[in-house]
Amino acid sequence: MATLTKFNCFVEDLAEKKHNLGSDQLVVALCASANAPSASNTVLTDLTQISYTNLSSRNITTSSSSQTSGTYKLILSDLTLSASGGSVAPFRYVVVYNDTSTSDSLIGYADYGSDTTLNSGESIVIDFDGSNGAIAIS
Repeated sequence: MATLTKFNCFVEDLAEKKHNLGSDQLVVALCASANAPSASNTVLTDLTQISYTNLSSRNITTSSSSQTSGTYKLILSDLTLSASGGSVAPFRYVVVYNDTSTSDSLIGYADYGSDTTLNSGESIVIDFDGSNGAIAIS
């Protein structure tokens, strides 16, 4: 399961209305071990991403965005990334960012422990927590 570590800017970005998590298009960016994201990064251009040649869509589907008893949960559908027509460069970090925001504001990232290469025909499932939410705010 992808446990997101939030970027420091995320809390301020929420307070300043840079995110509408229920309707904005969230996307994943991929980074190799040598280019680890830092909690102080704020926008997509702060990251060094891998090449996405041969990789399927990185768009995330939002299943629900709601609060119950004062706790907000963002439930994201699991995302399957597949290589086709060749391999995909090695990556370790899966970064979630808001593609709708003007500057592609960063939200959080998951560390998969070591670099993974997808060869043509291979897939990896980014497993977002469907019960507790990818993001929970209380």
